Amino acid sequence: MKVMTGKKRAIALVVFSVILVIQATGKPGNDSSGFNKQAAAGIIKRILPAYANKFEVAYIPTENGKDVFELESRSGKIVLKGNNGISVASAFNYWLKNYAHCDISWNSTNLKIPAPFPMVEKKIRKVTPHQYRHYFNYCTFNYTASWWDWDRWQWEIDYMALNGINMPLAMTGQNAVWDRVYRDMGFGDADMDAFFTGPAYFMWFWAGNIDAWGGPLPKTWKTSHEELQKKILARERELGMTPILPAFTGHVPPTFKDKYPKANLKKINWEGRFDDTYILDPSDPLFNEIGNRFMEEQIKTFGTDHLYGADTFNEMYPPSNDSMYLNNISSAVYRSMATVDPKAVWIMQGWLFVDKKDFWQPDQIKAYLNAVPDNKLILLDLWAEENPVWNRTDAFYGKPWIWSMLHNFGGRNSLYGNLAYLAKEPAEMVHDPNAGNLLGIGLVPEGIEQNPVVYSLMLDHVWDNQPIDLDKWLVKYAERRYGKRDKDTEEAWRILKNTAYAHEGNYESIIIARPTFNKDNDWAATDIPYNPADFLKAWTSLMNASKKFGSNDCYQYDLVAVGRQVMANYATVLQQRFAKSFKSRNSISFKKNTAAFLELIDDMDKLMATRKDLLLGAWLNDAKKWGTNEQEKKLYEKNARNLITLWGGKDAVLHEYAYRYWSGLFSGFYKKRWEQFIDDAGRILKTGTEFNQKVFDERIKEWEWKWVNGNETYPATAQGDPIAVSIEMYKKYAAKIAKEYKDNPELINNNEH
Repeated sequence: MKVMTGKKRAIALVVFSVILVIQATGKPGNDSSGFNKQAAAGIIKRILPAYANKFEVAYIPTENGKDVFELESRSGKIVLKGNNGISVASAFNYWLKNYAHCDISWNSTNLKIPAPFPMVEKKIRKVTPHQYRHYFNYCTFNYTASWWDWDRWQWEIDYMALNGINMPLAMTGQNAVWDRVYRDMGFGDADMDAFFTGPAYFMWFWAGNIDAWGGPLPKTWKTSHEELQKKILARERELGMTPILPAFTGHVPPTFKDKYPKANLKKINWEGRFDDTYILDPSDPLFNEIGNRFMEEQIKTFGTDHLYGADTFNEMYPPSNDSMYLNNISSAVYRSMATVDPKAVWIMQGWLFVDKKDFWQPDQIKAYLNAVPDNKLILLDLWAEENPVWNRTDAFYGKPWIWSMLHNFGGRNSLYGNLAYLAKEPAEMVHDPNAGNLLGIGLVPEGIEQNPVVYSLMLDHVWDNQPIDLDKWLVKYAERRYGKRDKDTEEAWRILKNTAYAHEGNYESIIIARPTFNKDNDWAATDIPYNPADFLKAWTSLMNASKKFGSNDCYQYDLVAVGRQVMANYATVLQQRFAKSFKSRNSISFKKNTAAFLELIDDMDKLMATRKDLLLGAWLNDAKKWGTNEQEKKLYEKNARNLITLWGGKDAVLHEYAYRYWSGLFSGFYKKRWEQFIDDAGRILKTGTEFNQKVFDERIKEWEWKWVNGNETYPATAQGDPIAVSIEMYKKYAAKIAKEYKDNPELINNNEH
C-alpha cells in the first residue's frame, strides 16, 4: 500500500469538507431553521392515517439550546409544535398517552382513539433537560435487529422520535465500507472471508472479539445493507437525530501480517471463547492511515453528523496496563477520526471499565480518557442503573457523559426490572451536584422487544427532570395500555410492581438450561428474587379483566407474558421434585413429575404460540428472507439458530446466554433436550447405576450442534386465541401452583431476597 502524499491528503480533506458542509446545510423539505415539516407530519400519517387531518405541525425555536415541544387545540385541531421532527413526534406521543389513552410499544400497541376526539384544554409546553438522549447498544443490532428490513426499521425510527431519542447508534451496512477499504489495500476474497463474521455476530466483529464466525459473509448482504443504512440515516437525520457512526479501533484481518509483514500487531483474545484476533498498534503509521481511509469512505458513503463510536478491548484485557500505551491507543483512535473530520466527537461505551474493573484502575482510566480533548469525547455509563462508573471516577474525571440504562442482556425476555429505582434515579441525576458534565440519558439494552413497561417508564424522563410517582404512573400506564381504567388491571400492575418489577437482573426458568439435576446451570440461575405466590395473584387479576379487554392487543400480550412467567417459575419446582425422586430412587414419583414437567413445556409453548412476537419461526423466516439463494438462506438460518442457543460452536461457553421464551424453541429445542435427559435418567433408575452428567453433556452437545445446522420449520404466524388459551392454562395451573406454594412455604422463603 502506498501512503497518501501530503498534497493528496490535503485535496482529499477539501473534498470531504465540502461533503460535510453539504450534509449539514439543508435537506429536502427543510425551512431555514432546519425544521423538516414534511418529515414530522409523516410520522402522524404512518401512525394515525385516519386522523392525520386532525393535526397541524409547526416550528418553534429551541429553549436555551434544548429541544422543546408544545401542543394545544385550535379550530378543532391539535397543533403540534417543536424545533425538529423529534420534538413534534414527542408532542404527538404526549397527546396519544395523556389525552387519547393510547400506547405504542414493541410488544403490542393500543391506538383506539376515543370519541369524541380528545382536545387539549390548555397549552402544554415541555423542554427536555437533556442535550442528548442516546439509544441502542451495539449488541441490539444482533440480539434483536439482525434481520430487520426497512419496514421494521421505519417503525423503530418512528418509535425513537415519539420518545424523544436524538442520538441513535447507527451500525447497519458498515461491512460494505470496510470491504472497500481493505480491498483497496490489496486484500481479496479469502482475506475478507477470514475476517467478516456472519450477520448475527457483527457486534463482536466490530468490537474485535471474533473473526469469521458464522461466515463467510455474502456480497449480497453487504450491498443490500449499505442501501438499507442510507434509508435509515436519511430518515433519522430528517427528523433531527444525530446518528453515531463507527470509527477504526485497530482491528485488522487475521491475514494482515501476510500483506504487511512489518506491521506492529498485537494478539488479543476474548476470554478464551474464540480464536485470537489482531489489533494494529497505535504507534504503527498504518493505524492512522487505515483509520483515515475508513472515515473518508464512510463519509463519502453515508455522510456524517460528527459523532463516532469506537470501543477498544471489549471484554478483553489490553496488552499492557502502561499508562503511556493506553494514552497512545485512545489518542490514535481519536486522531484517526479528527484528521478527516475536525468536528469529530468520540462516543465511548464505558463497559470496559465495568467488565474488566480489576484492570481499569484510576491511573489507567485517566490515561485512556485524558488523551482526548474534553469536548471531543462523551462517555456512556453503560450500566448506570446497576453498576455505575461515574460515582467511582469523579464523574469520568470531568469528561462529558450520559447516564444509561442497560437492563437487558442477550435479548432474554423473562419479566424483570426495578421500576421504583428507574422512576427516580434518572431525574435525580439531573440535580446531583456530583454529576459533573452530565449531558443526558440513554437506553442501551443488549436486546429489545421485551418488558415494555421498563422502557416506557425510562423514556418518560426524556421530557422531565422530576422523579415520577410510580403508583400514579402505573395507573395511567394501565389505562393507556388497555384504553380505560379498571380495578383488576390496576391491581395486577400493583402486584407486578412489588414482585417481578421490583428487582433488576435476569433470573431464568430451568427449562431453558442445558438439562441437569441441579437447580442452576450455566447462564441459568433460577432463584426468583420475589414471592412467586404473590406474583401468581397478578395473573388472577389480569384474568378477571378478560371479558373487558379480550380484544385489546396490549392486554393480550401482558396476559400471555404474565401467565408464561408464572408457569416458567413453577418449572423449577417440578424439576427439583423429579431430581429428588431420582436421588431417592423413587421411579414412580420420577415418572409422574417428569411427565408433568414435559407437559408444562408443551403448555407454555402453546400459550406463547398465540403471540406473533413470541415465535421462533418468525425469527428464522426473517433471517432466511435475506437470502438470495439456498446457500445464503441456509447460512442466515444457521446464524439465527446459533445465536439464541449455543451462541458459538459445539463447545461454546456462552450457550443459553441469549435464551428466549419463544414458541417453537420450547417444543423444538429445550423440550427435546429434556426428553433425552429424562430418558437417560429413567434407564439409570431401572439399572441402578449412577448418572454421568459429563457423558450426557457431551452427547447433548452433538445433538445441539445438529439442531443449529438443521432446517426443520416452525410456525411463523400466531396460532390459537390468546384469551382462550390463557383461560385454559389458568384453569389448569393457577390453583395447583397456589396450593404448591401454600403447602411448601420453603419454595417461597428460599426465593425472597
